[in-house]
Amino acid sequence: MRVVIHALTAMALAMWLSACSDTTSHSRAVYMLIDTSGTYTQEIRKANSIINYLLGNLGPGDSLAVAKIDSGSFSEKDIVAKVTFDSRPSYTNAQKRAFRLKIDEFIKSVKSSGHTDITGGVLQAIEFLNETGAGKRMILIFSDLKEDLRKGQVRNFPIEMKGIEVVAINVTKLRSDNIDPREYMKRLEYWKKRVMAGNGSWRVINDLDNMERLLSGE
Repeated sequence: MRVVIHALTAMALAMWLSACSDTTSHSRAVYMLIDTSGTYTQEIRKANSIINYLLGNLGPGDSLAVAKIDSGSFSEKDIVAKVTFDSRPSYTNAQKRAFRLKIDEFIKSVKSSGHTDITGGVLQAIEFLNETGAGKRMILIFSDLKEDLRKGQVRNFPIEMKGIEVVAINVTKLRSDNIDPREYMKRLEYWKKRVMAGNGSWRVINDLDNMERLLSGE
């Protein structure tokens, strides 16, 4: 009997020590990039459904940021709103309302930018996500994925994305894509290869009616 008791005690202690040694963060951090260039500004109101989904599904300890992609996106000034949700439900709800107000104001006042610095936005996103210390980190790119840089901008270098999932959303087709559909496929393949080369993971979601797939990872 004593042997059994000792064995059970040892098992319980081992399980407790294992739980104590698990320092993995189970929080989530999402950084959403919204393209504000050219005619893509016509798509911005569709981003509302995605932001509403995120606000409804992220909770205490999770982080969320929304930023615009414009002519020079590697800058904190392009972050429209950011927050890490409090553990107190009442305070979290207040944070979500404040976040929603900032987004509404942004959508009302957004102006089209002359260029599209997607890479700069991704770099800013990685910096934010890594600082959160979250266990699950995700970048959402709401864009047609057509990068158009200002003269002199350097963006053709490898980007480390280990542990980060990049999800392209609402990748609309350009007028030129109707002439040559390969252009559309090239953009998707280019960003996929770039993300994978940086040790990140890649997904594309164009059906905004299936937002439940977003955080599930399916």
